[in-house]
Amino acid sequence: MAHEAEPESQEGIASFYSDRFQGATTASGERFDQNQLTAAHPDLPFGTEVVVTRPDTGREVTVVINDRGPFVKGRIIDLSKRAARELGMLNRGVVPVIVTQIN
Repeated sequence: MAHEAEPESQEGIASFYSDRFQGATTASGERFDQNQLTAAHPDLPFGTEVVVTRPDTGREVTVVINDRGPFVKGRIIDLSKRAARELGMLNRGVVPVIVTQIN
């Protein structure tokens, strides 16, 4: 009987893109859009879906990796503004999260 592997999870800090990146070309070649549920991650393959969970509030959002980053020590994911809004982090800027790969 095959056993499903536990999904990979990472804990760290999430940030979100500044508005100045709107329309810029991401590392995957897509145009960046603050209104899409996308994110940058240092090494997950483009197109990977992840659930980003705030352990302090229980809020979560599913995003697709389409860019590389963030390039700040301790940060593990850089979210679009729409994803950041769904996590309730726009006023804080950065929040602790758990990132779990789902595909």
